[in-house]
Amino acid sequence: MVKIGILGVGTVGTSVAKILEENSDIIEARAGEKIVVKSGVVKNLSKDRGVSIKLSDDPLDVVNDPEIDIVVELMGGVEEPYALVKKALENGKAVVTANKALLAYHRYELQEIAGDIPLMYEASTAGGIPIIGALRNGLSANHIESIQGIMNGTCNYMLTNMINNGAQYDEILKKSQELGYAEADPTFDVGGFDASHKLLILASIAYGIDAKPEDILIEGIENITGTDVDFAKEFGYEIKSLGIAKKVGNGVELRVHATMIPADSMIAKVDGVMNAVTVVGDRVGETMYYGPGAGGDATASAVISDIVDIVRGNQGPMLGYKKGLESGLTLLSKDEIVTQYYLRLEVDDKSGVLATITSALGEFGISIEAMLQKPTSAESRAQLLFTTHSCKESKMQDAMRSLSGLKVVHGEIAMMRIEK
Repeated sequence: MVKIGILGVGTVGTSVAKILEENSDIIEARAGEKIVVKSGVVKNLSKDRGVSIKLSDDPLDVVNDPEIDIVVELMGGVEEPYALVKKALENGKAVVTANKALLAYHRYELQEIAGDIPLMYEASTAGGIPIIGALRNGLSANHIESIQGIMNGTCNYMLTNMINNGAQYDEILKKSQELGYAEADPTFDVGGFDASHKLLILASIAYGIDAKPEDILIEGIENITGTDVDFAKEFGYEIKSLGIAKKVGNGVELRVHATMIPADSMIAKVDGVMNAVTVVGDRVGETMYYGPGAGGDATASAVISDIVDIVRGNQGPMLGYKKGLESGLTLLSKDEIVTQYYLRLEVDDKSGVLATITSALGEFGISIEAMLQKPTSAESRAQLLFTTHSCKESKMQDAMRSLSGLKVVHGEIAMMRIEK
């Protein structure tokens, strides 16, 4: 019999306990041993959790219990769970975590501490989608060329409604909060930070890149308007908030931002709160993984898959490498990103303005691919919407500063990146 201790018996922890009990027959048949939850930890002992397991409010009751074989960490946060996971590993206990923030900041330290002790984390990225296992094992014969992921269901739900139903940002954010998809403070989701943690975990497996959220480009969806949505539709694009990892020579781009992508691409068809990750391998080509990115049962399913793997003895190196990569890939700076761009700016509605804009862009080696002009409520002004050919991020940022200084340009310039 394998005994489990759960740190954090909230939504996911409760589901883990219930599934292990209710599906015990199939789980035991697949794992080869009976798996039971011995105890769990909560902050508030007076709250009914709906599970028949021993509960404590002291995490050390689980971490230091000699009878517990596997510690499941579902607390959230960074430093407190790091200390507890470290202690559990030092006590010789296997660990399963769904904590993406913990791994975004401490995955390499934990790998060093764990050594040959299993530390599994399938549930940390894209909920019930087995993307960690696919990268660590299923695609291990491949050099990974790129990863693109819809990794936040809140953003995808909001953008789907803005594009398909004409909803405005503030309106659909409020509805998302009412439905429980977005928190009262939605910044972590809509600002791209949640997705960035997941992207960093995937990038470590794909490329051996040790980066922190502060090292990469992270932007949210807060500035997308109905005008942007209309332009995207007219020119055959969908707008998705994507986590993107891309190998470029000996470097790797890592970025999270709202992105225009071709409407006929596989990932463009993923709507609502669902998540999806596409991976391009040099041998297998493009593969896509789709499913629920959050929710108690979906995330618990991924947690239990890790528990079963540990019981079977199937676990490999935490981040997928038995030895260091000889290719020595490095993280490219934000300025080195190369892609196409969409710009929206308000300008004077008079002759010569377009020539002024194209001339200003040309100074930075940037050319326009497609353009649309729309009227505004101000009679003497118009909105210019256009896409560019590929250029470096640094050149685009310089060009935007130059455009902002022109007398014919008014207000802030909106920009979105394009991936084809």
